[in-house]
Amino acid sequence: MPQVRIIAKNFMDMVASLPAMKLDRLYHNSFICEAILRSLPPLAKKYVLQMIYMEGPFPAKSLEEWVLADGFSKHKVAIDRLIQLRVFMETTERKKETSYRINPTFQSNLQKHLTSGGVLPREPMPSNITVRLPSLEELDAYALEQWECFLLQLINSSQAEKLTNFSSSMIRVFQRGLLSQRDNKDAPRLTESGFQFLLMDTNAQLWYIIREYISNSEERGVDPADLISFLLELSFHIMGEAYNMNTLNEIQRTAIKDLADLGLIKLQQGRKESWFIPTKLATNLSVSLTDSSTRKQGFVVVETNFRMYAYSTSKLHCEILRLFSRIEYQLPNLIVGAITKESLYTAFENGITAEQIIGFLQQNAHPRVAERIPSVPENVTDQIRLWESDLNRVEMTLAHLYDEFPSRDVFDAACDYAREWGGLLWEDSKKMRLVVKAEIHMQMREFLRGQKQ
Repeated sequence: MPQVRIIAKNFMDMVASLPAMKLDRLYHNSFICEAILRSLPPLAKKYVLQMIYMEGPFPAKSLEEWVLADGFSKHKVAIDRLIQLRVFMETTERKKETSYRINPTFQSNLQKHLTSGGVLPREPMPSNITVRLPSLEELDAYALEQWECFLLQLINSSQAEKLTNFSSSMIRVFQRGLLSQRDNKDAPRLTESGFQFLLMDTNAQLWYIIREYISNSEERGVDPADLISFLLELSFHIMGEAYNMNTLNEIQRTAIKDLADLGLIKLQQGRKESWFIPTKLATNLSVSLTDSSTRKQGFVVVETNFRMYAYSTSKLHCEILRLFSRIEYQLPNLIVGAITKESLYTAFENGITAEQIIGFLQQNAHPRVAERIPSVPENVTDQIRLWESDLNRVEMTLAHLYDEFPSRDVFDAACDYAREWGGLLWEDSKKMRLVVKAEIHMQMREFLRGQKQ
């Protein structure tokens, strides 16, 4: 079987990276099988559905006969994905012919699910028990408010007490890559990754958090496979419906509270019962968190004179724009600023790149300018790149200077030695001076001592 390296760019990549034993355990849940089927490329879905009732291995050559010549690249992508997820199990016979067989656990449970359907471990609670459930519009507004609250607290992390609103597991996710703290006395500060994170698309940000949350689950004593299984199962719940908290085990209860911090879940308490309500973010988990179809409407207009107008009432938008621009004033529904050399230099020093700034402005362009090509004036994007290149004109290299050589022969021998080691940076033969990289300083010292002897 070819070893396929998996880079987790979306939720299903993380599922594919699980060990074979844990993947097979996931497939005992018929809803997980359906979630996997949903996520497959179109051609891979076709293969699975055509082979779902076949017993025994199916020759790879016969499968290739189903594909036209111009579709072979899509065929390869489909097969690779099926093998990564262990939906297809590859076997090689004595004649060295490759065959594929559907994972028996996946096959039997998907057959049952397709023919008789399935019942979730929990059903929505009756309306006579739950009262004052939010409408879908209110639920979307709640999810947006929670997410913006999280990002604002991340930006204002110097106010350490605000982070106590989040659970310890969520704080660990932040401190793992987005925040740094030199010692216990200093307040956490954003890292370079943290600044870059703020300019990402919302779905990409959410995927980053979910990925890190799953990755460090073992540190909390939680099996990643159990957490992934619950998150996939959660995507089959109905948005806006209430589900009883008593149907959850201890691990799931903890996860629900953490997801509520991010706006994936809304928690409510009744007189006797408590329940959770999935938002759109939770029900879209099994599709893809990097899907750009749910992208919010843009709000930024950039003019050729580097003036910037952001039509937004969000404090978060103002703080994000402040990362790379000079905010001049803010009205109830309008933020006015300018992109300046000084503001961009501050952004570059914090680890934000010119391409990330340009990408943010393009992704969030106001509908009035989004249809234009380009949506951000070319003179502005070119100047942003030029100002970034100004900082890269000089490359700093640690080095050591050698002078006062006892003779020309020793100087020439030292130059030859440094050149052989690839550490010679500069030489002045007239004044017998030499500059070498810091990496070979110790070797150079030993060499010169030997020359003196």
